[in-house]
Amino acid sequence: MLNSPLSASSNELVISILTMVLSQGKPLDRAYSQHFSGLQLVPAEQARIALTTGDILRRLNLYCYLAEISPDEMERFGSKLLNAWHLFHGLELPKMQYSLQVDEARLAERTEQAKTKPVLWDGCPEWLDAMGREQLGESWEKERAALSTAPKRFLRANGLKVTREELAAKLAAEFVSTLSVDGVDSALEVTSDSALFRTQSFKDGLFEQQDAGSQRVAAALDAKPGMKVIDACAGAGGKTLHIAAQMQGKGRLLAMDVEQWKLDKLKERARRNGAHNVETRVIASSKTIKRLKLSADRVLLDVPCSGLGVLKRNPDAKWRDTVERLPVLMELQKHILTSYSRMVKVGGIVVYATCSIFPCENRGQVDAFLAENPNFRLIEDESISPADSGFDGFYLAKLERIQE
Repeated sequence: MLNSPLSASSNELVISILTMVLSQGKPLDRAYSQHFSGLQLVPAEQARIALTTGDILRRLNLYCYLAEISPDEMERFGSKLLNAWHLFHGLELPKMQYSLQVDEARLAERTEQAKTKPVLWDGCPEWLDAMGREQLGESWEKERAALSTAPKRFLRANGLKVTREELAAKLAAEFVSTLSVDGVDSALEVTSDSALFRTQSFKDGLFEQQDAGSQRVAAALDAKPGMKVIDACAGAGGKTLHIAAQMQGKGRLLAMDVEQWKLDKLKERARRNGAHNVETRVIASSKTIKRLKLSADRVLLDVPCSGLGVLKRNPDAKWRDTVERLPVLMELQKHILTSYSRMVKVGGIVVYATCSIFPCENRGQVDAFLAENPNFRLIEDESISPADSGFDGFYLAKLERIQE
């Protein structure tokens, strides 16, 4: 949490970012990029702006309730929301050119009222609470609470260049404090407020910022040097680069996606990481997949999903049209699992993964696939719980092709 108020210009930036996300429907990361681009902000101030914005979005309905405004009034009444947020957290009121004041006695009264409404207190919209109860039953309440908290910062040591212990020592020399993460051999938790991407260790490609739960997905693939491995929904390549380290740069690693710009970004990251066995290929049509039939030892399918396991990190997803999009996403997941799994050879392994914690996108999809494809068997699956692990939420299932 902040220990001193933001500057007047930084407070205006927070309101502008929130307005872009809530009124214009822009993803939070793009809103940050657009607002920070060209500004000469010191990293610490940029981090403080992101901390404030992220916390407000994680519990937006709570703070709007306290300020007595609605989210679509952010542009007009954003200063009132910020004042309520600061008072709620016991902080000095922010400096702003124009500011709508909050009645402190009224705020205290509404805070006590909010404490009697657990769903509101956790910053959970009604649609998400209803879906969470339907999907997870009694365990939903602890997940709901966990998803309202700030995410921790994790790094993945790049095994092509450094061990986790060597990385920790190098970062310590650059005044970055870290802790090893139990159960995730490649992960470090960052415990200091440091500008990671300005370190020499980052410039040298010694690490990537990646949630520890996400690191367990690529680890489950168990890729070996010399294999042919396909990451078929590679995106910007966080898991691709982890797989490259598993393979020690030996063998063929094909990163595929439907969007070229993501693969271009992956190429840049691969160069910095020293991952020279990474090839990229755009999925232009179904023919791209058919040409690779029965060719791979390992296939990773990190499919598009609701993102409901990573709401700590992407809190703007709480306030989007996820209910309407979910059936479409589930059809896409089914299509990808059915079609792309054809690329794995007999005896090879497919890992199906999401960043959702809801069974309808996870074990439900896997069970439906296995019922229609008896030539595969489930080896194991795992649900990574934000409440139990402290990581983001993920699901992974290891499937073996046992015959053509």
